[in-house]
Amino acid sequence: MPQNKARTFKTTARVDVPTGRHGKHREIVNRILNDLEGLDGGTALKIPLDELKDTKTNVRSALSRATRKIGKSVGTATDDDYLYVWNL
Repeated sequence: MPQNKARTFKTTARVDVPTGRHGKHREIVNRILNDLEGLDGGTALKIPLDELKDTKTNVRSALSRATRKIGKSVGTATDDDYLYVWNL
């Protein structure tokens, strides 16, 4: 592209371009994964749904993607008030 042609979009240096995906569920998923580390068998995390910044369905999906990515197996269940998560 000739340098004198006007651009439609702004530019930035490549070193300033973010890499990796940091979705809106990253914080809660990381907190869950950290709490699962060292969790005794037969024990589940009990996460109040009102602490989730999104629907339980979306958080469960984000957790599923994250655990698949790292090769970890977890189980989940919900009721009207809580999301339960445990190691399989």
